[in-house]
Amino acid sequence: MSADSPTSYTRTPYLVVQRDASTRKDVYGTIGDSVVLHAQLLRGEQPSKTCVVAMHPIGSPGYLPMFSGLARAGFHVVASDTRYGNGDAALIMENVLLDLGAVVKDAKERLGYERVILAGWSGGGSLMMGYQGEAEKPIITATGAGEPTPLADTQLTAADGVMILAAHRSRHHLLTDFLDASILDESTPDQRDPHLNLYSPENPDQPPYTAEYVAEYRAAQLARSRRITAYAQERLADLKATGRENEEHCFVVQGTMADPRWLDQNVDPNDRAPGSYLGDPRLVNDGPSALGRFTTTRSWLSQWSFDTAQVDAVDAAARVSVPVLLLENSRDDACPPAHPRAIYEALPGQNKQLTVVEGANHYYSGQKKHLQAAIDHIDGWLVQNGFDR
Repeated sequence: MSADSPTSYTRTPYLVVQRDASTRKDVYGTIGDSVVLHAQLLRGEQPSKTCVVAMHPIGSPGYLPMFSGLARAGFHVVASDTRYGNGDAALIMENVLLDLGAVVKDAKERLGYERVILAGWSGGGSLMMGYQGEAEKPIITATGAGEPTPLADTQLTAADGVMILAAHRSRHHLLTDFLDASILDESTPDQRDPHLNLYSPENPDQPPYTAEYVAEYRAAQLARSRRITAYAQERLADLKATGRENEEHCFVVQGTMADPRWLDQNVDPNDRAPGSYLGDPRLVNDGPSALGRFTTTRSWLSQWSFDTAQVDAVDAAARVSVPVLLLENSRDDACPPAHPRAIYEALPGQNKQLTVVEGANHYYSGQKKHLQAAIDHIDGWLVQNGFDR
């Protein structure tokens, strides 16, 4: 932070309430037809016509050092959760876009900000790019399950800029790269193909992996994703065929943390250390904290399915016309480096920037200087593009 930058800010919690007349409730805590989002305004000392809006599909970004750092630098930051703040087991990405739309609209119309800059850290990056693409040129007409969504009839308020910060391209691309390809039958997940089991000492293919083995493994991951998608579609069709169209089927997906990247740093290389961002990948692979462990038919089809999920930063990029900043951390072990580069290449025009923070890990854990370097760069980009304090 520069010597003349402000160092204090206020944090004001508030609620954004929107209406949702859906017959089916997929989250705990909704009252009647109201969806209540918990937001915070992190406000620098001076007035501003610009605010940074931060959101992640699950959890609240309001306490991330990245956004409190921007507030200390003098920017105004609106950080909000989604209706799925307590977990993503039933998350519908089309609903998340609606939640973000309610927060952006509130920031402009009620709070009075003239310019809104979307900031997506980690899993929030694809959300922000997907939102902006849909706000500028909408294409979504149904959910990933092929069902009606209010999004089809909603004009989202477009933002004035987008920041993709240490982020992947989409939840469904990321999970597909994480799926344990050795599970060939979801009904017997403990029976695994040794040749595709990255964590089995019986596997003759050990790191460093050959390009042929990685290609075979990736193909098997995609095939598994498609088997789960077919299962979800069949279960949903069975419910509808028996007059139970508003009911849901919940299920568990074992083996969702088996990316070759974590065992072989030559796969999609960067400066990361061995291991996953959640710890020992062998243990997390079947543990409760891994991605996609608990889900439903509609949620799988909306957020995890490679073929039916619709919110993807690369796919949306061609529809985005506003300035875009992409920030990549060189030691990131969560978001593959190929993802921000693919987003950058998909963006049209010249008003785009991709910057690598050398030595930074995904969470900036124990890296105050690297975090500050990232904040300083964001600060400079915002001011350079007229999104000043």
